[in-house]
Amino acid sequence: MKNAHDLVLEAQAQIREVALSDAEAAIRAADVLLDVREADEFHAGHIPGALNIPRGLLEFKLSNDPELCARDLNIVLYCKTSGRAALAACSLQAMGYLQVQSLEGGFDAWVAAGKAQVAANLPSFA
Repeated sequence: MKNAHDLVLEAQAQIREVALSDAEAAIRAADVLLDVREADEFHAGHIPGALNIPRGLLEFKLSNDPELCARDLNIVLYCKTSGRAALAACSLQAMGYLQVQSLEGGFDAWVAAGKAQVAANLPSFA
């Protein structure tokens, strides 16, 4: 029986991962940078310019958004450590997206490298 780790390893073997050293160039060249983490993770901090579509909703959101359904979009995905992004990249490739990359090491690697991040400005209800 496979576990989540097995599925991630299989996905990583089928997708293109962009190394952290090449990430900024890949993001600049991308049509869209997708953060596939949950909303609370995104609001705590994310890569500037990222669009948040949680992994569980990704296929549905892309299928229903005219701006995101073009199969030739250059897409860079990331999550916390790269597992969810790898699975998401595999799904997008299965949907026919032609230019999909996952950020190796995810947001944790991005932050550890001291790269720019932003947090959402949420209103305080205190």
